[in-house]
Amino acid sequence: MNIKSGFLALLAAGLLVTAVEPAAAPASAAPAAASADVTTLQEAARSLPVAAEDNLGFDRDRYFGHWVDADGDCQDTRAEVLVQESKGSPNYTSARRCTVANSRWVTGFDNRTHKSATTVQIDHTVPAHEAWGSGARSWTQDRRVAFYNDLGYPGSLNAQPGTLTRAKQTSGPEGWVPPSNRCAYIAQWITVKTRWGLTADSTEKAALVRYADACPPSRLSITKI
Repeated sequence: MNIKSGFLALLAAGLLVTAVEPAAAPASAAPAAASADVTTLQEAARSLPVAAEDNLGFDRDRYFGHWVDADGDCQDTRAEVLVQESKGSPNYTSARRCTVANSRWVTGFDNRTHKSATTVQIDHTVPAHEAWGSGARSWTQDRRVAFYNDLGYPGSLNAQPGTLTRAKQTSGPEGWVPPSNRCAYIAQWITVKTRWGLTADSTEKAALVRYADACPPSRLSITKI
């Protein structure tokens, strides 16, 4: 599927994210957010600050932690994303409704339908490794944990097929893009980077500008953290 057809398919499915207002969250879950900035996909790609990526010292568990239960309802971030993206009423592994067992999810990387929670992973659009090398190494621990568990923007975390998340690993768009819905993926990547004040290295930015220019014009409303 080419970029334009993937974009149009995404519009038809109602999946393209062009507004990114954050949901309410406890103070411990994320820093206070400012008002939204409205821009175009193409302008946002060109506005990313450029800096060399430095991944020295990265340790995901040590510096970003794990899924948290920010609102205290017993559902951690993984469960919250599965519930939010479910196309039906989720079934749970116990009466407490803490862990999702099955439902129906359509994964954006490939437009495939999944019925078991065990067949999808929660993908960080911008991986923690990428974030670390793009500015997060200088953040406080609380800010890194908030990034890792960002439920305020739906494009930060998404249920995706395990085969493709493993193919992606820590790659940026200069090295990997999904087979489907590439314009949405590029928009989400740029939004996350802008939202959290992260940089892009020169190769990454060139790829983002190239992909953005190949997409139909669209507007992004980005709330910076």
